[in-house]
Amino acid sequence: MALSVEHGFGQYFSHGKLLHGWALVAQGQGDEGVDQMRQGLTSYYEATGSAIWRPCFLAVLAEGYRQAGATDEGLQVLAEALAAVQQTGEHVWEAELHRLQGELMLQTRRQPPEPRGDLAHVAEAEACLHQALAVARRQQARALELRAATSLARLWQQQGKRAEAHSLLAPIYGWFTEGFDTTDLQEAKALLDTIS
Repeated sequence: MALSVEHGFGQYFSHGKLLHGWALVAQGQGDEGVDQMRQGLTSYYEATGSAIWRPCFLAVLAEGYRQAGATDEGLQVLAEALAAVQQTGEHVWEAELHRLQGELMLQTRRQPPEPRGDLAHVAEAEACLHQALAVARRQQARALELRAATSLARLWQQQGKRAEAHSLLAPIYGWFTEGFDTTDLQEAKALLDTIS
């Protein structure tokens, strides 16, 4: 960020601010981190006027809101991101947008549950996770497919569908031959260990 300011690279300063905010959220500084992420997004679009990567950047912001426990704000950002996908045709991060939408919906349901409404809410969240999986498979985006499958398998595990969760996740995890030190593969492995 300092080099970007020194050399007048506003676009890269904005990227840096967005990612710095994301790092703050990951370290438990939710409010400050989300604020920096929003500032980074705003300054990026003011500096460039470009809509390129908007769905991806909004996904990062939605993840920040999810980690900070601001589910309603995260869902609003995802609605904006999915609208941007339709407007621009930039589908690169679409699977992740649907996955995050499902995760945020599941996070929302943990707040005072209503028996009938909660079941419908879970079904809607599960549909988002299925959509994420379908998009990732169509795009042959293995890393995003793994994320979507891990989220769906985790939900199925909570519902007592351990065999289905294992049958979904194991072959996708088995496709990978490297990168086992990454968070996504570690989470998938840990989940597989609990449902085996």
